[in-house]
Amino acid sequence: MKREILQGRRGEDIALEYLLQRGYVLRERNWRSSHKEIDLIMESENYLHFVEVKSLNTASGFFPGDNVTKQKQRNLICAARNYIIKKRIEKEAQFDIISITFTKDGYDLEYMPSAFFSFY
Repeated sequence: MKREILQGRRGEDIALEYLLQRGYVLRERNWRSSHKEIDLIMESENYLHFVEVKSLNTASGFFPGDNVTKQKQRNLICAARNYIIKKRIEKEAQFDIISITFTKDGYDLEYMPSAFFSFY
């Protein structure tokens, strides 16, 4: 596997563990709707969370969450809409981002709940 794929998978593993430790329940991982993918679909008491996980090495110099562009947001919203319809979800949806920056000593994680909104 390519290094980026391994890094992305490791980032998703870390993000999943972080959310599970906070009481979230995993509904889906890497759920696909056509060519669009949602990294994690988690459920809390009040919300269904559509979580985008971004991870980078320290050497990149960028904040991982900055890679969630407007186009990526539109794709996530479209995929989430399809999921909600297919699964007949009635909970309120929330779009979250987890950014992971790998460091020589481990990683830094930043969780951004309600990172962007869907207006549909």
